[in-house]
Amino acid sequence: MHRTTVTLPQKLVNDLLGVTRSKNKTRAVIFAVEEAIRKRKLENIKKMAGTMEFDIEAEELRHGNERLEFSHFT
Repeated sequence: MHRTTVTLPQKLVNDLLGVTRSKNKTRAVIFAVEEAIRKRKLENIKKMAGTMEFDIEAEELRHGNERLEFSHFT
């Protein structure tokens, strides 16, 4: 883990502790950063919707690979 010093407004920290219900500031900030990253990645994925072309059908993706067929696991 990397130690970083960040100066934040006290009201922001108090609000963050309240909404995250974290027991300490470190966990609250880690949670907030992880959520911000997750949200941004999700937004980026949504922006890509409809921009990719597939020349294979969904059914073939699900069932076309014989290595993944159920009979091989039994």
